[in-house]
Amino acid sequence: MTPAIDTAKKAKISYVVHEYHHDPDAESYGLEAAEKLNTDPARVFKTLVVSDGGKDLTVAVVPVEHQLDLKLLAKAVGAKKMAMADVKLVERTTGYVVGGVSPLGQKKRLRTVIDASAQDFETMFVSAGRRGLEIELSPADLAALTGAIFAPVAR
Repeated sequence: MTPAIDTAKKAKISYVVHEYHHDPDAESYGLEAAEKLNTDPARVFKTLVVSDGGKDLTVAVVPVEHQLDLKLLAKAVGAKKMAMADVKLVERTTGYVVGGVSPLGQKKRLRTVIDASAQDFETMFVSAGRRGLEIELSPADLAALTGAIFAPVAR
């Protein structure tokens, strides 16, 4: 179990855990997950942690085949600008290793924005807290468990 799976279990939501053999040489962990789980990449989302330049970090959950639009994210959270957070800070704050960061069960609950495209699906896939492990759940449940908002933040 990971903190992400524990969070879903404690909340008594409907979810499915998917495990696959992770290839450390994979260029994109998210696209690898979609391929190995034989699912539409539009339903597989990556978890990115971004800084506003001050003390605030934000989690952005975006489709693996897209990029995070930092300007759209800044607009969604009312920040002047955003930049990718330092890897060590991300790992220390979330409790997860980069490449396996889950929006669920982080050590410190961070402001979270899920790309609006997630609402097009009954279920979506996000990291379950380690490379090679995904959790499938409804976008509404993910938003409820993380306190997230939905906004168009991918390009």
